[in-house]
Amino acid sequence: MSTTDPFRVDGKVALVTGAARGIGAETAEQLIAGGARVLITDLLVDEGQALAAKFGAAASFFRLDVTQEADWQAATAEAIARFGRLDLVVNNAGLELAGFFADMSVDDYRRQMEVNGTSVFLGIKHAIRTMRPGGTAGRGGVIVNLSSAAGIKGVAGLGAYCASKGAVRLMTKAAANECARLHYGIRVNSVHPGLIKTEMGVKTLRDFVKLGIVPDEAAAEAAFEAGHLLGLGRPIDIALAIRYLASDAAQWITGMEMVVDGGYTAA
Repeated sequence: MSTTDPFRVDGKVALVTGAARGIGAETAEQLIAGGARVLITDLLVDEGQALAAKFGAAASFFRLDVTQEADWQAATAEAIARFGRLDLVVNNAGLELAGFFADMSVDDYRRQMEVNGTSVFLGIKHAIRTMRPGGTAGRGGVIVNLSSAAGIKGVAGLGAYCASKGAVRLMTKAAANECARLHYGIRVNSVHPGLIKTEMGVKTLRDFVKLGIVPDEAAAEAAFEAGHLLGLGRPIDIALAIRYLASDAAQWITGMEMVVDGGYTAA
């Protein structure tokens, strides 16, 4: 192990998508607290630059549209140019569009699959190309993909979101298998949050009101709270799980779905 404390990530360089706010921003902060340097990527330029400035030399911001392959090529190259290596890619960026199957447009379905699914494919692809032997980093590394409890358990009104996050779950396992069998030295795991009270989480509550599933936002929050055995989660709950998977403490873990959902899928 590279450190006396296997739960630290000293000297590692991470690229985190959707990192300007919410789970992504907390993940960047916890990785930096653990000794890593982070390339914060997002489409939210002002928020991303402000967050990077907060961390000084330990962070840098890069604008990344996760659905565009050219952006991925540029982002991984930026990580190498800025920090000299790349050890961790966190595919966190995502989109949640609520809607019943009978009412959702095919365009909304495709957009959700593109942002939540295709983006992870591209992130895996370019992380592997960069970190495998012969790549521009070439030291191996870790990929962490953000799926969801809704990638395991179906939720009424979130059919397209469930489909996209289920795709991330199995894509992760396939990539883990491939990286191990091809001796790339890259571990690949997924994290499955329950409802986290970020802007996206609050939007979900409001969407359930709009769909008529619950009468108001308070009722929506109470219903989700009751569905999570330990209550609703915080961004730090997910960020610390990601940091663990990035660390040497998880060096024998690959292809795993880490469910961090306060007991939602067990309820």
